[in-house]
Amino acid sequence: MGNADRSRSAILDAAAALFAERGYTATSLADVGLKAGVSRGTPGYFFGSKAALYSAVIDRCCDEVRQAVRSGRTRAMESGRSPQDILAGAVGDYFDFLHAHPEFVRLIERAALGGEELPDELQPAVTAGREALAAIADEVALDPSPGGDASQLLLSILSLCWFSVIHADTVAAAVGVPLATDPDRERRKAHVIALVRAGLAAPARPAPPTRKKASHV
Repeated sequence: MGNADRSRSAILDAAAALFAERGYTATSLADVGLKAGVSRGTPGYFFGSKAALYSAVIDRCCDEVRQAVRSGRTRAMESGRSPQDILAGAVGDYFDFLHAHPEFVRLIERAALGGEELPDELQPAVTAGREALAAIADEVALDPSPGGDASQLLLSILSLCWFSVIHADTVAAAVGVPLATDPDRERRKAHVIALVRAGLAAPARPAPPTRKKASHV
């Protein structure tokens, strides 16, 4: 890796940490340069603007998510395992990615819940979700339509994996589920994967019909 690539990577690392900690509005390009150990003007030289840098941070995070999900799926496919095992491999690697990159979770959560006014083009959209949805629908033959079983399963997977990162020190600790050590996280990951497997094995129950109120004439 050349000096330019190292500088660019250091800037992205510093920006991800600062945007996650302080938010978009409170972070300046000069702050990023200082944290990255480069000159104050270097982030602007590489990325042009704070908006472009933020967009690059989000894009890199999404690319890393895609790679995490793909790697688990690829290993399982090469082993000749069942579709359920393939999905479990992807879920496990996604879980590991989130715990190794908590700044990614904080970035998305801050943008969603922090009340910051971001330019429309910078609203984080985890485009890897579409790829994951297609893979789930293909591997386990679930309905891929909007709101279908594949969408529901993907949302459940995202929720189970994200919650462990967001509430490791709050809700999880309060109910006696420690997540501070690698063995703790491995136990939680195994439980998440078991829930996903159980959900695949259980047929989805249709919603009960809506009862119409009797009309009084």
